[in-house]
Amino acid sequence: MKRLVALFLSSSMLIAITHSAVAMESIIESVAQGCEKELQSYCAQVTPGEGRVLACLYAHEDKLTGRCEYALYDAGAQLERAIAALTYLASECDDDLDKHCAKVATGEGRLARCLLDNKANLSKRCVGAIDETELKAN
Repeated sequence: MKRLVALFLSSSMLIAITHSAVAMESIIESVAQGCEKELQSYCAQVTPGEGRVLACLYAHEDKLTGRCEYALYDAGAQLERAIAALTYLASECDDDLDKHCAKVATGEGRLARCLLDNKANLSKRCVGAIDETELKAN
């Protein structure tokens, strides 16, 4: 359980890179619903942001219901898939990012937008990775 919460804490920002904000909201909502009892009982006074709510759940891990544990495991699995997709995409599109997006600032989906805007000029490997990962820009 500790590994899962640590993974969730360290990886939560990466999903925003590979998926839309809607996907992140979906994961957050799943955890909020699955851990509703725990969040109300133990973490209601915690100010959200910077992993504080997850840290609260981690501090009370011995009191989590099976439903909450499942929600956290599921969220962790979704994050792992997002990280794998990001790694694959970065590997397959590395040269294209250098060629077409070198001057684009990172963050807020700008690199994803750059790849999508230049899709007609990208290598077959990169286009394949974009299609496989269903890359979307924010």
